[in-house]
Amino acid sequence: MKLIIVSGLSGSGKSIALETLEDCGYYCIDNLPVALLDAFVHQSMINNQRLFQKTALGIDARSQNETISQFPATRKTIAKLGIDIEVVYLQAEPATLLKRFSETRRRHPLTDGTHSLSEAIELERMLLEPLAREADLLIDTTHTNVHQLRELIHNRVDAKDNRLMSLFFQSFGFKNGIPLDTDFLFDARCLPNPHWEPALRKKTGKDAEVIEFLRQSANVGNYLQDVIGFMDTWIPRFDAENRSYLTLSVGCTGGQHRSVYLVEELGSYFRDSPHNILIRHRELK
Repeated sequence: MKLIIVSGLSGSGKSIALETLEDCGYYCIDNLPVALLDAFVHQSMINNQRLFQKTALGIDARSQNETISQFPATRKTIAKLGIDIEVVYLQAEPATLLKRFSETRRRHPLTDGTHSLSEAIELERMLLEPLAREADLLIDTTHTNVHQLRELIHNRVDAKDNRLMSLFFQSFGFKNGIPLDTDFLFDARCLPNPHWEPALRKKTGKDAEVIEFLRQSANVGNYLQDVIGFMDTWIPRFDAENRSYLTLSVGCTGGQHRSVYLVEELGSYFRDSPHNILIRHRELK
């Protein structure tokens, strides 16, 4: 049986994640208190394995803080029952969350007469820290829209069920901030920049002219081979530890040329591996 715990900051996309898992055939329940998690597993999942073969539960800060702190121990107890349990945690930068609540005019669950919206966001982050530390998959939705989040959940969580570890390669621009949901980060700003070639400036690392420009550079080729060699060495180690997800991010200045090219090349190289491969270019719309 498979159990996915979906948690994270309000406004980061937990409801979208649960809806996507429901579309993928998971039996989904939102806002289950941690104190009831063990009882739910024993009384519902174990006793009705056909219905709860694939289950996703939403847990958020509306649970009491003292019960949230119990989650790591509860998770170990559930795992001993032979249930494959994973934690998906969603977050976003405070400024993004403030903007989302302002635009939708939704009320943050922790706002009250003593906590402003910004204070409630920080309080929630602190309350959910025990769950965040348990995350198998951390998703930063700061630069992610609804459609991209649905694709991430579908490809990283659901499509992984019958394959080995899920590998996520993403390009980004340093000028727009470093992604928080990454395991390995590579800086490609030392490589030749097509931006300074007028004919290439408006193109991307997926265009033939940019690809040809970068392939002519020995430094680009060496950089790519070094990253591939690093991943070839360490992916089997993570896989041997039953790691479910691994994220590699490559950044350049604007996230348009060098990082895009390198991520496409990495995706192509690992496409024939048994792993579930997902590619995302954060700055390309």
